[in-house]
Amino acid sequence: MQFLFYISKKYSIPIVAPLVEYIITTPHQCGFFLSDKVARVLPDSWHGVHRFTTLDAAIQFHPDFVLAPGNFVDYRLPGKKIQLFHGLGVEKSSHYKIRHFFDCYCTSGPYVTRKFAALQKKYGYFVLLETGWPKVDYILHYPQKDLRRKLKIPAGKKVILYAPTFSKKLESATDLMDIIPSIAKEDEYWCVKFHELMDKATIRTFLQKGTNIHLIEDFDITPWLHVADVMLSDTSSVIYEMLLLDKPVVTYRTRSREDKGINITQPEQLRAALDTSLQNPAEFAAKRREHIAQINPDLSGEISKKLIRRLVEMAETNAFPTNSKPLNLFRKMQILYHQQFRKGYLR
Repeated sequence: MQFLFYISKKYSIPIVAPLVEYIITTPHQCGFFLSDKVARVLPDSWHGVHRFTTLDAAIQFHPDFVLAPGNFVDYRLPGKKIQLFHGLGVEKSSHYKIRHFFDCYCTSGPYVTRKFAALQKKYGYFVLLETGWPKVDYILHYPQKDLRRKLKIPAGKKVILYAPTFSKKLESATDLMDIIPSIAKEDEYWCVKFHELMDKATIRTFLQKGTNIHLIEDFDITPWLHVADVMLSDTSSVIYEMLLLDKPVVTYRTRSREDKGINITQPEQLRAALDTSLQNPAEFAAKRREHIAQINPDLSGEISKKLIRRLVEMAETNAFPTNSKPLNLFRKMQILYHQQFRKGYLR
């Protein structure tokens, strides 16, 4: 069978990586329909995989499945459209917004599946597969040998990873940019990973204030999850990626699951929360496991293999619904507009 990955963002590469690496070990064929910026950073080991940057070429690949780690996919592509999701943002309403492009939603765990089950009952034309999120395999299998040295982290320093979200309603960088430089200790290595969509003016101001903070410019946060001793965030879905490694998090005014770590409501509380987390990293371990059991319980490292096999089985047994999707004219016009004016594909 033919699998086509529809990718427009660089941070999608770690999401699909374990899927791609499994498919190339099978008789199935694998290809990418991707933006130029993503094409430039694909792993060297994938050079034998088909790459398409035009719609016509992607259509001629005749995919059986089009897998998208994002909210949109080009409706003109043949094959079943599969939603993989671009994060574990289970507390955000946008995670559950049905945009009428997908035939199948691969949910990460029972909490997400329950919410989508109600939507499936309402619309009737798509199927749910509770598979787990593919990036979990990537995170769990990430090579850790000499990682601190490769990332040039000074010996003996605790690593504080700050990973804020970009949403104006949820972001913490504006509130915390003044306090962070004043509380950083000599025996700590502070690093910040801004979301690709973070406001550029906010980033500039933050970095001007925190000159002793290392900016992570690579699209992949995974190695930093492994070296970090504690994560500071807000309501970003990357928090759950840290919980997969059973590590402590400090959140600022988080909107959901406040007990996954220490949640603070004032910047002045940050130093004490970090100290507590560093001194007792196991304090919220039970809660971390409890939340992961609902959000993504499969920690076998084989999510991607199971996902591909289930899709193949569904196709071979004609198990996909035959109900028609809504006409969806407005979003189809968005796809056409973005292609015509070369603004890239929608996230």
